[in-house]
Amino acid sequence: MLKVNEIFYSIQGESTFAGFPCIFIRLTGCNLRCRYCDTKYAYEEGDDIPVGRILATVKKFACGLIEVTGGEPLIQNETPDLISALIKNGYTVLLETNGSQDISSVDKRCTRIVDIKCPSSGMDNNNYWKNLDYITLNDQLKFVIANRQDYLYAKKVLDKSDIKRRKKLIINFSPVFNEIVLKDLAGWILADNLPVRLQIQLHKYIWGEHTKGV
Repeated sequence: MLKVNEIFYSIQGESTFAGFPCIFIRLTGCNLRCRYCDTKYAYEEGDDIPVGRILATVKKFACGLIEVTGGEPLIQNETPDLISALIKNGYTVLLETNGSQDISSVDKRCTRIVDIKCPSSGMDNNNYWKNLDYITLNDQLKFVIANRQDYLYAKKVLDKSDIKRRKKLIINFSPVFNEIVLKDLAGWILADNLPVRLQIQLHKYIWGEHTKGV
């Protein structure tokens, strides 16, 4: 049984899977309160649903790509079991996690997209740095960037960690919607020759900033 905020079918807006049709399972609850959070409605709202009924619901969409997101999915103990069940049923599974929780219990066949919180979030003291030991080349990192300070923080993390050795690891720099000029962030990346991927939130450009369930 998991507490689920919503299950919907949409276009994936982030990561290297951006642009593909995707089923989203948004779980309820989050242990962080990021300043720019765009899913505050998932903090408390949701219904308890058994894994079997979740599997039956996603089957209706006839799509092979699923993202488990939140809130923060890993604060629910049953989330790794849900992910393994989805993989067993033939789905390609993505996990979007805020980076404060241990990812080691999550099936390594899942693409674990791990956020590293930057200063503008107000939550950068909650990063669980040991996750950098657990990530594989199947996973991705994400830094949400609101300003130059965030950019320099992210650059410092990349310089000082063993991420630098994993040259094929995908690292996404995601600008906070409507807070930073895209060409500024692009310019910084190019000036410093960073091996990162500039990622915009595609779904917000399609449906708008405040639309739920897309």
